[in-house]
Amino acid sequence: MNATRPFKVLGIQQVAIGGPGKDKLRTLWVDMLGLQVTGNFVSERENVDEDICSMGSGVHRVEVDLMQPLDPDKKPAVHATPLNHIGLWIDDLPKAVAWLGARGVRFAPGGIRKGAGYDICFVHPKSSDEFPVGGEGVLIELVQAPPDVIAALS
Repeated sequence: MNATRPFKVLGIQQVAIGGPGKDKLRTLWVDMLGLQVTGNFVSERENVDEDICSMGSGVHRVEVDLMQPLDPDKKPAVHATPLNHIGLWIDDLPKAVAWLGARGVRFAPGGIRKGAGYDICFVHPKSSDEFPVGGEGVLIELVQAPPDVIAALS
């Protein structure tokens, strides 16, 4: 089956950690562990205010996104599961989504869309009758890798 897969997972792009507020998360990840805050992403649609932190450099850079909900009573509840999701670099996101979807993978609503700098799509943490393959409790973000990452990690 691997020979026919029209895309490659190149590596971990991010780990997203949620909490009711970012202050305690920043204390550990930034103040204590020394990650650098490299950006911020706020989205009403995604109900998130996140600090984008990083470790490593170049194509080996991995984001650690520290997230809090804009409204704790709305969905998605980015703080409800502390390890919110893991992001994977994908060399050809449209091909990956088409291929996986045709094989029963369930995606979260929204399809391919702009994320914090990259095109993204989420594998739903739960399967369904119609789509029997899900993340088995883990939300997985598929992230379109930029050309330099594709070249270095392919």
